[in-house]
This record gives sequence, C-alpha cells and structure tokens, in this order.
Amino acid sequence: MKSVAVLDHGSGNLRSVVRALEKTGASVQLTSDPAVATEAEGLVVPGVGAFAHCMEGLRSVDGERVIDRRLVAQRPVLGICVGMQMMFTQGIEHGITSDGCGQWPGVVERIQADVVPHMGWNTVNAPDGSRMFAAIESERFYFVHSYGVRTWAMDEPIGPAPLVTWTKHENDSFVAAVEHGPLWATQFHPEKSGDAGQQLLANWIDSF
Repeated sequence: MKSVAVLDHGSGNLRSVVRALEKTGASVQLTSDPAVATEAEGLVVPGVGAFAHCMEGLRSVDGERVIDRRLVAQRPVLGICVGMQMMFTQGIEHGITSDGCGQWPGVVERIQADVVPHMGWNTVNAPDGSRMFAAIESERFYFVHSYGVRTWAMDEPIGPAPLVTWTKHENDSFVAAVEHGPLWATQFHPEKSGDAGQQLLANWIDSF
C-alpha cells in the first residue's frame, strides 16, 4: 500500500482529495507536518482561492522547501488547482505580483474570457505518451478557476521534457496539466471529475 501525504496549508478541498486518494487503495494522511510530508511516498499539494494567500499558507508549513527537497530526490509531488499554479514563477492578481515556487517558469494570470470563473466540465488535449491520462476514455474534467498559465516558457528543461496538456475556455487557451519527471500537476480537480479523475489519481499512484 502506497503512503500519500496531503499537505494541509489552510486551503483546498482537503477531505475530498483524501477520500478520492483512499479509493485508489493508498494509505492517506492529511498533514501540516513538514517531516511527514517529506517522508511519504507521494505528496499532494491542493489549493483553492487566491495565489498569494495559498503561497502564504504553503510557506507557513515549510511547504516550498518540502516540495523542493522531494523533487531534488525524485520523489513524487502532485499539485491540484492553485496547487499547480504555485509551481510556477509568479502569480498576478488584482495588479499584485506574488512569487511562486519557481519549479516551472511561467506567470499565472487572469483568463481572457467574457465569462469568468471558468467553472464546470471541459475537455483537455492530452499529448501522446502521457502517463497521467493513460486508460482514460473521456478526457473531460471539472474546473473551477479564474486564473491560469496562458503561455509555456520552458525552452530547455533539465531532465525529461515536460508533457503539457492544454484546454480552452471561450477563445483563451491555458495549461490544464503538466507531467515533468516526479512533478505532476492539474489545473482541474481530479477529485471532482468522476471516473476520469479517479483513473488519473490511480495513474499517479502507479507512477511510484
């Protein structure tokens, strides 16, 4: 049985994420303890709300350092929603720029659409060779967000090239998911995405 820590930094659909992971057969612990988050076989970083607020919460539990240490050691991390956004360099909300974890270069900014937030089911365009989307028949997932990463800036990645999955709301494209070595992340909520989301979580568990 795989051990998974869900990092409690004060933001996210924590109980829903825990229940969905438990359905995969993993042993799941909700924790704000950096030592537990570091030592678990897999770490999930959820997040809901404002980028700056989530980063404050992440730093309050030493989450930025935990993520960095895990990735240096090639230990799996899965970011969800704002948990994905925090992996990028910066977030800009209401004219305020906040630093992210900087695992990927890129800026989180407001989606350019008439109707925001982008809320509900949407289809993603997964690239060939994706392990994240393996055995998923319908690539439709549940989104709730007003901000996203609208450009991909990594030209020469260290190690394996990232697989970037895109989707579109109205006429604006943005990153829906990234898998890059031990770091996977989704803008959508797999824990709210039915069978497809459950299979994605199982794929992540099977990756380590």
